[in-house]
Amino acid sequence: MLDTKIMVVTNKPYPMPADKMYMPVLVGKQKTVPEGFIQDNSGENIAEKNPFFCELTALYFAWKNMDADAIGLFHYRRYLRGKASFVANGKKKRILSQEEVERLLAQSDLILPKRRNYYIETLYSHYEHTMYVEPLEETGRIIEELCPLYSPAFERLKIRKSAHMFNMMVAKKEVLDGYCAWLFPILFELEKRTDLTKYTAFHARFFGRVSELLLDVYIETNHVSYTEAPLENIERVNW
Repeated sequence: MLDTKIMVVTNKPYPMPADKMYMPVLVGKQKTVPEGFIQDNSGENIAEKNPFFCELTALYFAWKNMDADAIGLFHYRRYLRGKASFVANGKKKRILSQEEVERLLAQSDLILPKRRNYYIETLYSHYEHTMYVEPLEETGRIIEELCPLYSPAFERLKIRKSAHMFNMMVAKKEVLDGYCAWLFPILFELEKRTDLTKYTAFHARFFGRVSELLLDVYIETNHVSYTEAPLENIERVNW
């Protein structure tokens, strides 16, 4: 049996699955930690960056401090759909079971949510219409300087219309290690080059948004094998 730890990232107390594979992780400045939850501010961590890096502070914590065969990251409102039953807020949902995770990781190195298709926009233009595009453009320059092998896949964001979003995944540990060792130096360099005071609290969270697009850049360049699972939303989606 794979030793699998899937972080369920939240910034508040929230119903969590009983399966011990799922680990509730509290992020942000919390004074009280509910029983059974862990925080991302112990060990080697970047918890203080949470207002800007979003769920990536939990990803960094897992990379640096967790020992497991496979590690995942879900959100308290978003899981990957499977056969296991989970009742949250009085509603019955279906999420991945340990057995399903093992079966899917026997086929590939990653489990990802199904691609989100923007149809009438490219990934780049959608980002430009919803966020300030300058940090994304600077990310392209950083990749060209630090790891130019990834530049072609990054440039394809300007013509692609679908991506694996939400920074959600279940990955074999060696794959997660490789991805994080590539991702975080890029984001830390982007942080050095950006004046965060120029942005509102919402727009200053662009590190999480940029990283959503970088996941497929890494996968495509390194030919990482993956399988997909449908998204299971715990709450009604406000489109």
